Amino acid sequence: MYAGIGICIAAVLASVFYQSWIAAILLQGIVPLYLREKKKELCKKQKFRLNEQFKEVMLTVSVNLRAGYSVENAFREAYKDSCLMFGIDSDMSKELLRIAKGLDNNVILENLLFDFGERSGSDSIRDFAEIFQIAKRSGGDMYSIIQSTVAVICEKVEVKKEIETLLCAKKYEQKIMNAVPILIILYMRGTSPGFFNPLYHNLLGIIIMTVCLGLYMAAYFLAKKITDIEI
Repeated sequence: MYAGIGICIAAVLASVFYQSWIAAILLQGIVPLYLREKKKELCKKQKFRLNEQFKEVMLTVSVNLRAGYSVENAFREAYKDSCLMFGIDSDMSKELLRIAKGLDNNVILENLLFDFGERSGSDSIRDFAEIFQIAKRSGGDMYSIIQSTVAVICEKVEVKKEIETLLCAKKYEQKIMNAVPILIILYMRGTSPGFFNPLYHNLLGIIIMTVCLGLYMAAYFLAKKITDIEI
């Protein structure tokens, strides 16, 4: 789907800036770049959603520990709660099922959590796995550790939500501004046919429009970078 969107974007840019099918073919080179950026965006959203779900799971594990479950059984029970909260096909439920199956196959919980942290790419989950591994070996208080982890994750998630709320309007403005140059050119071409003809199908026009396209792309990525704040 995103490959198709990328191809359409390349075709629109070729039509607006060059009015040429040859340019449309050449600009297909931006499709891999678009797919790479889209992948980063989707991974970021997935990681944020996973952090939110992990926070809820840690609260459930904490409650299970207080109820007298062992750490391993607390995670097993957390899988059932995760299916109810997020659905059986959610990322968190799948990970907890993986952990439960690992425990059934006598894989130690520390290794399962560490593997989860590495694969998720989440600093919060990775840090928890490392702390849990050290605490389990040294006989630390699991309940206190999980409570502290939940507090830190909650704080990070809330800060991230606040930042997203503050930037939401700016991101919409950015999307509108990204479309404005294209819409202006299309408007001028529709209301004043031939106005841009000197910029098409000649060397000087191609150079000018290529510079404009380069500036447009640079502005797009700069605006995206400014509004992309990591916590």
